[in-house]
Amino acid sequence: MSLNAGWEDILGLKKRFLLFSLAAVVIFLLLILRLWYLQIISVDRYRQLSEKNRIRYIPIAAPRGPIYDRDGVLLVDNRPAFGISVLRQEVDDKELLLERLATYLDVERGELEKRWQSGVRFPRYRPFPLAEDVSRDVLETIQENSIDLPGVLTEVRPLRSYPYGGLAAHLFGYLGEITQHELQSEAFGRDYRSGDFVGKRGLEKLFERYLRGIEGERRLEVDVKGRELRILKTQDPQPGNKVFLTLKRDLQQAAEVALGEEAGAVVVLDVKTGEVLAMVSRPSFNPAIFARGISGKEWIELLQDSRHPLQDKTIQGQYPPGSTFKIVTALAALRAGVASASTTVDCQGSLPLGNREFHCWKKRGHGRTNLKKALKESCDVWFYKVSLDLGIDRIADMARSLGLGIPLGFSLEGEKSGLIPDRQWKKKRYGARWYNGETVISSIGQGFVLATPMQLAVMTAAVANGGTVLRPQVVNRIEDLDGNILEQMTPEVINEAKLSVTDLQMVRRGLEAVVNEPGGTAWRSRLEGVKIAGKTGTSQVVKLKDQDDKTPKKEAAYRFRDHALFVGYAPAGDPQIALAVVVEHGGSGSGAAAPVARDIFARYFSIPLVNDADEQKPPQGVAEGD
Repeated sequence: MSLNAGWEDILGLKKRFLLFSLAAVVIFLLLILRLWYLQIISVDRYRQLSEKNRIRYIPIAAPRGPIYDRDGVLLVDNRPAFGISVLRQEVDDKELLLERLATYLDVERGELEKRWQSGVRFPRYRPFPLAEDVSRDVLETIQENSIDLPGVLTEVRPLRSYPYGGLAAHLFGYLGEITQHELQSEAFGRDYRSGDFVGKRGLEKLFERYLRGIEGERRLEVDVKGRELRILKTQDPQPGNKVFLTLKRDLQQAAEVALGEEAGAVVVLDVKTGEVLAMVSRPSFNPAIFARGISGKEWIELLQDSRHPLQDKTIQGQYPPGSTFKIVTALAALRAGVASASTTVDCQGSLPLGNREFHCWKKRGHGRTNLKKALKESCDVWFYKVSLDLGIDRIADMARSLGLGIPLGFSLEGEKSGLIPDRQWKKKRYGARWYNGETVISSIGQGFVLATPMQLAVMTAAVANGGTVLRPQVVNRIEDLDGNILEQMTPEVINEAKLSVTDLQMVRRGLEAVVNEPGGTAWRSRLEGVKIAGKTGTSQVVKLKDQDDKTPKKEAAYRFRDHALFVGYAPAGDPQIALAVVVEHGGSGSGAAAPVARDIFARYFSIPLVNDADEQKPPQGVAEGD
């Protein structure tokens, strides 16, 4: 081999080495550039992909605690409902996603946009609802098209259900999505998050801490496209506690049927314990629409309804008690000694006082009238004359001692206290003195006097049980899932009216005559087999000009018609239950309210009602005026 050939070989080796070295440097530079691109340029994109390709935490809503009546009948429960949620961190094209969902869900895209904006407050990793309580067909459509709906989840959640529809809706109340203000309050603490549904009214709100369960969780491993790979762990939710009411489901139903579609209220109490056996407020609402999420249109319709369906009239409705208040005036007069069972007044249909004339509801008058007849036939003039000797302050004292004009401390919020006027009240409120004419009007439950149906029921129960004013209670006990009692309610005494046995007997005779003797204002509403004691009432809403001559009450506009009332208890000899009925703009207590009470008493005592035409005729000599 020559020297030149050897040199050429060496040069060739160096050349190949340089080529390989250059190639290595280029490859190394490319790797550095790629790392730089990945680590610097695309760091945000790959961080998001990395976050997606990891464990996903899906909360599992806990069923709220069930609510039962006193006999263990289930009144409020939960049912499974399909929901559509979305994880924002997995959505790349929001506009396209909402467009597709609007088609599949058959809803306006703007509605989904509102839902999306409300979900912005959620953490990106937490799903928030876009649609609640969808049908199975919609659910299957979403699942079939899941590849085109990144970040969309289908879930099964417990939703409040009402086996008896809107039964006792005002008592149960309703749910609503938690607000930011509530989230920041101490009442809710750290266990609540945006999107949770909480009690807004009624028992749902009052017993939120008992009814709300403990949320569960499902841990999933997902790939970079958000597809589920496997379930890592499932922690089951813990349902809420059980609430048992004092309510009787069948009696509640009977009361609601009896009141029908009339606006008003009914309250039925156990006279010995103060337990609420039924409470009805009309018109009502469907609590199920709140459980699934009420729409703006539905909410506005409820708010603008002139008959106020969201108001619980049993504790928030304040009405002139009308002639039912004569029970108070009679007891006050007997206690003060200004009247007795034999006190007689000659009723000629009116009482002149100063430059005014105060009329009795019966134009031609009741003639010679004693206490029993005054209650039985609801003679206004008897009470007018007695009240002038009695005075407003003593009437007011008796009224308050029986639970009127004071807060009863009922469980639900929003309870009104009514109004029992006296001299001091008017001086403070209007800066004016009290007049005898105001005493006359107040003695028959008109003028300034106001009471809630619950107060009237409590007053009636006190008369029935001998003078003990009991706090009305609607919850019997609360149990955990194992049946351990967490809270047990017991009867509470608000006041002892200290009524004379003799005075009570005289008043009770009159109340029994109201229903059970011909000529009594509620004689048409008597029952065979059980004796009812009670008092009808008709409270004037507005004074119509010349109504006695030109505008018959039945022909007046609805909003101008009198309210109809009835209070009563049974059996008269050994009272078990007491009730109060108010029918707004119902006309007369005898014609509208007493029949409602009759149906309720009949249901409680299992007495069949007789549909006899003669039973519907008013007793001779008694008009439907009270």
